[in-house]
Amino acid sequence: MYAYLKALHIIFVVTWFAGLFYMPRFFIYATEAGDKPDPEKTILRKQFSIMMKRLWYGITWPSAILTLILGSYVMYEGNWYLTVFEEGGRWLLLKLGFVVLLYFYQFSLQRILSQELRGEFKYTSQQLRMWNEVATVLLIAIVMLVVVKQAMSMVWGVVGIIGFIFLLLGAIALYKKIRGKE
Repeated sequence: MYAYLKALHIIFVVTWFAGLFYMPRFFIYATEAGDKPDPEKTILRKQFSIMMKRLWYGITWPSAILTLILGSYVMYEGNWYLTVFEEGGRWLLLKLGFVVLLYFYQFSLQRILSQELRGEFKYTSQQLRMWNEVATVLLIAIVMLVVVKQAMSMVWGVVGIIGFIFLLLGAIALYKKIRGKE
């Protein structure tokens, strides 16, 4: 039974991340629709609102909740909770810290969704593109910790994450520059 529940946990992590990756894209599209003339702007924003609500409340939130429930069960049944505060379990403690940050990120997306559904577009598409990458950085950190565990050097892990963040920011800036020429 443990293996099945662990598999389900992984499946819901994947579907949760699908929502976390795609929701900011909808925010960007809805924000950029504001540059269109009416009635195109109104039609696009109405359609994006429908799509955002379906993704968020039909996939993302249920997946986040099931990930938490199943992850807690896997941690309990696998006796992982016994090693969290031992030297060999530091990777798990750090991973759990990143998971907490991921839930904070989810709440931040919930706030942006609520604003946009009210017609409040407070962020530029560029800001949303950068915010979109937070889930990517957290995913990389979590997966590296789970797979590599204590064999990963903390220093090289931090250097790698920071390097990846700069790479992403550079790619976003390059994309803006290329798009500006169009």
